[in-house]
Amino acid sequence: MITNEKILKITEEAEEKLDKIFKQFDKTAYKNTVKIMEAFSCHRVDESCLKGTTGYGYGDKGRDTLDEIWAEVFGAERAFVRHNIVSGTHALTIGLFGILRPGDIMLSVTGKPYDTLDEVIGINGADGTGSLADFGVEYRQVDMKGGVDLEGVKNALSEYGQRVKMVFIQRSKGYMNRKTLSCEEIGEVVKLTKSMSDAFVVVDNCYGEFVEECEPTAYGADLIIGSLIKNPGGGMAETGGYLAGTAKAVELCSYRFTCPGVGLECGASLDQNKNMYRGLFYAPHTVAASLKTAALAAYTFEKLGYEVSPRYDEDRHDIIQTIQFLAKEPLCAFCRGIQAGSPVDAYVTPEPWDMPGYSDEVIMAAGTFVSGASIELSADAPIRAPYTAFFQGGLTYESGKYGIMTSAEYLLKELEK
Repeated sequence: MITNEKILKITEEAEEKLDKIFKQFDKTAYKNTVKIMEAFSCHRVDESCLKGTTGYGYGDKGRDTLDEIWAEVFGAERAFVRHNIVSGTHALTIGLFGILRPGDIMLSVTGKPYDTLDEVIGINGADGTGSLADFGVEYRQVDMKGGVDLEGVKNALSEYGQRVKMVFIQRSKGYMNRKTLSCEEIGEVVKLTKSMSDAFVVVDNCYGEFVEECEPTAYGADLIIGSLIKNPGGGMAETGGYLAGTAKAVELCSYRFTCPGVGLECGASLDQNKNMYRGLFYAPHTVAASLKTAALAAYTFEKLGYEVSPRYDEDRHDIIQTIQFLAKEPLCAFCRGIQAGSPVDAYVTPEPWDMPGYSDEVIMAAGTFVSGASIELSADAPIRAPYTAFFQGGLTYESGKYGIMTSAEYLLKELEK
């Protein structure tokens, strides 16, 4: 139970200030839920769709119907969603290798992508591990200047010409202290790209699904990619990922997912269909709970004197909330408070460690029902200046609120030492 009077007072004050903002989150959740309900009805979802298959999985009704629903909900021509895509990074890798060929250029227009893609792309050059660089794909980037540097993108497209096969956009901030892009801003990049080249515009959509009333596909993106243990899995999917976009882009990626000539024709769903259907059904509501939790965190920790992004009353385009602690000890105390305020493994004390795929030690708090699920209450941070925590999730607002209050209490105790 939270007993600190300062925290209780800040929380009460925050909820009064956030009332109108919370109602807007609920309004967006309703509109996205209507899209999902209508898609379920249109595609005649019944109990047989929730059953799985084994072996090759030919004629898997539930799998194929979910692909059609996913495409409709995400405003795409085609999509595929699979439990055996093991992570967001895996889904992105399918997309990158599905589209890029030797001699092509991948142009990232949001600076360097998330850390786990470094080795996939071969940021540091070919090293024999099977990266894009090993296969002769070149990488270039345009750094952001507040938002996307459209003039820089224009110059890069002019310089490299039709060799640019992919313009890559990371919607969320990742581990960077930069803004998350709205779908409208992504649309500006799409418009510029299509006016100058035939390049595919590919969006790492992780953390952004259902935060707005539409997705980047509505603004012309050729491909959006994400993880089911983030927003679109609704806290119910136990694993998986998705790719959605134009028929051409999705077909190319399907051949990378399985093999040329097979694509999406096979792949057993086992017992995972129900979790993925139910997760999509819950997703808009769960995302709204996460947004409420993030806004509460922004208000609380700004009141405690820390720099937060976005602020509690700023527009949000993903579920991530950042808090700068400027030192290792308060950062770790915050993460330990998040862990202690979680439903699973609340007794565990997170410590920084050398996590595979990351260049710095990382501390992670994730007392989650699904291991590593970022739609559940979690926080992580690279141990490097300015010691920024990246906080997200909350299956329910009530549990998220408790987690925020617990983390604030842990922080205040650390500062008293």
